Amino acid sequence: MTLVIVVAVLALLAGLLANRFLRPRLLTSDDDEGMAVKDLVGPLLTLTVLLLAFVLVTASASYGKAEVASRGEARALDQLVETAEYAPGEQRARIQADAVCYARAVRHQEWPAMSDGKGSTAPSVWSTDVRRSFSGLQGKPVFGMLVAADNKRSDEREERLTQATASIPSAIFWFLLATLTFTVVALGICLPRRNNRGQIITLTLITALLTATLCIIRDVDRPFGGIIDVKPTAISEIERQSERDFLANHSAADVPCDEEGNRRGAS
Repeated sequence: MTLVIVVAVLALLAGLLANRFLRPRLLTSDDDEGMAVKDLVGPLLTLTVLLLAFVLVTASASYGKAEVASRGEARALDQLVETAEYAPGEQRARIQADAVCYARAVRHQEWPAMSDGKGSTAPSVWSTDVRRSFSGLQGKPVFGMLVAADNKRSDEREERLTQATASIPSAIFWFLLATLTFTVVALGICLPRRNNRGQIITLTLITALLTATLCIIRDVDRPFGGIIDVKPTAISEIERQSERDFLANHSAADVPCDEEGNRRGAS
């Protein structure tokens, strides 16, 4: 984001300097009129705005999918915990405890890693342990419901991790930045050299708006990092509920993981 702002400011300064020093060499007569403010919105600016709008829609769609996947994963985990109530006591306790540890691992370890487009192996430890607990339930009615809920959780987690990676290729982002730079410089050259306060203010506002749009695109394209990010609110709530259900019949010492979702006693 800082790079976008710096390049946009440099482009604006380059355009104004070009208007001051390069424009007189390109014209054979003195030009006080130049381009009017209303003429600044030309084909080049229109093309830039259309490109930014198209990419913004794409980035927003990715952000929306990430938020939906996060909530879907939390609902699936909650369904898994609730379904475990129909399982025998040993399996029920194991599933509920693993759900608590899974939620902790997602919130404390995988969520920060997703800001860089990466995942974590910590939640997989507990999801694997959950599936192992199903082995003693084969042939019972609850088995199919537990498998369905766990498969849903797995699918939503995979979708969440997929959306954590940038949906806009770097080449497209750099192309947009180059287009913004060229547009601002070209408009700066077209400004009149005198009596141009209104045009300079307008160009500055246009530059600020285009820059803000590109910064928003960059930020939204990273749904788990940056200013506009998806919070782990849903998974945190399920962690609290799962822990409450487990502690209704067990003590906190029976939870097989620490507050970060790491297995107790593991190095």
